[in-house]
Amino acid sequence: MRDKLIFAGLFALGFGILGASWMNLMSVNADTSVPDEHSGPVMVIEVEGEANGEIRIALRDDLAPNHVERIVTLAERGDYNDVVFHRVIDGFMAQTGDVVHGKMDGNRRAWGTGGSDMPNLTAEFSQQPFERGVVGMARSQHPDSANSQFFIMFAPAPHLNGQYTVVGQMLDGYDVLDAIKRGTGGNGAIMGVPDRMARVTIER
Repeated sequence: MRDKLIFAGLFALGFGILGASWMNLMSVNADTSVPDEHSGPVMVIEVEGEANGEIRIALRDDLAPNHVERIVTLAERGDYNDVVFHRVIDGFMAQTGDVVHGKMDGNRRAWGTGGSDMPNLTAEFSQQPFERGVVGMARSQHPDSANSQFFIMFAPAPHLNGQYTVVGQMLDGYDVLDAIKRGTGGNGAIMGVPDRMARVTIER
């Protein structure tokens, strides 16, 4: 448990520092970096809460095959269903995916401190930039510590480039993304009832 709390603290601290300078950089245009020939799986997230609707994400198995395989496995097992967006920093990113502690009926103090029942993944860093709508895998300070949590970018964050594994790019649902309930403070912790991924499915 101590290691999990350390993980959560480090990641929160890292995003709090990195996000502070991006609070007012919301982009109005969607990024179009998904290759035309993309044939990989598509993750469909049904969001409920202050935001309601679908977010569709092209999973970039050409960039991070092992991370995509993990996300697909967890989604197809139903593990992502009912997981909350536990950290949301306005103008920066929305984080979710804690399948162990991040359920709506779980202990909110533990949200964001867990991964899955599978081992951590070796980093698959790439040159793909962190633009609006890009999906990255959350990790602690150790590069090979990503597991199940991921974050979706509200705006470009070039200081993340090459530091986190890019695993996807949004195709549709930017209105839903922009409506996700924001957190407070430097780490974007949610007060009250968070938005959640009611259901996550994979299209092939």
